[in-house]
Amino acid sequence: MRNVRLYGGKPYKAAVVHGGPGALGTVAAIARVLSKDSGVIEPLQTSDSIPELLNELDEVITACCDRPITLIGHSWGAWLVFMYAAKYPQWVKKIILVGSGPFEAKYVSEIACNRIKHLSDAEGAEFDELLKRLNSDKEIEKGRLLERLGALVNKSDNYCAFEIDTEKEDCLPVEGDKYSAIWKEAAALRESGELLGFADRIICPVVAIHGEYDPHPVDGVKLSLRNKFKDFIMYTLGKCGHSPWKEKHAYQEFYEILRKELEE
Repeated sequence: MRNVRLYGGKPYKAAVVHGGPGALGTVAAIARVLSKDSGVIEPLQTSDSIPELLNELDEVITACCDRPITLIGHSWGAWLVFMYAAKYPQWVKKIILVGSGPFEAKYVSEIACNRIKHLSDAEGAEFDELLKRLNSDKEIEKGRLLERLGALVNKSDNYCAFEIDTEKEDCLPVEGDKYSAIWKEAAALRESGELLGFADRIICPVVAIHGEYDPHPVDGVKLSLRNKFKDFIMYTLGKCGHSPWKEKHAYQEFYEILRKELEE
């Protein structure tokens, strides 16, 4: 299959799902590290809508894995595995949400405020402009804009990040059109309350890992989910931003948590 990377050998017990939308390959490092203990798959999202992405993820898991499986999702990928666990509850052992966006619209304004604190005035204005252009149906250079947005996010969302040697090889070109199409659907699900409503159909344990420096507010995950699940654990990492596996002060604790949760 062209839309999945395999790490380690069978059986493949976990899947690591990238964010974006459209940021293919960004979690390869996690899959590579975890594969030292057991087989891991890295699905690559190639579809243009949320229903299609859920079907695509199920096809990959069905083809590669002995189910039920543990799903690890980063950022937007955390929402995708959340929805997958609701649609296919019998196939999911556990979901682990890493740097998830808030599940309720009331927390959204905090993201921009937190990012602005980490950027200069000029960078903050550019960030807002890039988001507007990416969400415009008239914009045609979305791939280039998404790359620039990624550079600003790298500054606003990380505490003390280091460069992973294989990252340039792992990451595929960003797909701005996918970002625009899928994010509109995802934002609408959150705004309507349907995103959080998926919790009612999830029967597996839910784990969240979040950096305290992440602009996405911790409360937007912790407070929204803790009353939805009897089996919910929240880990908050100090001196850590949006991508814990790349954080100098937090990556070791991050992997210790993942290994512990994968063993249980």
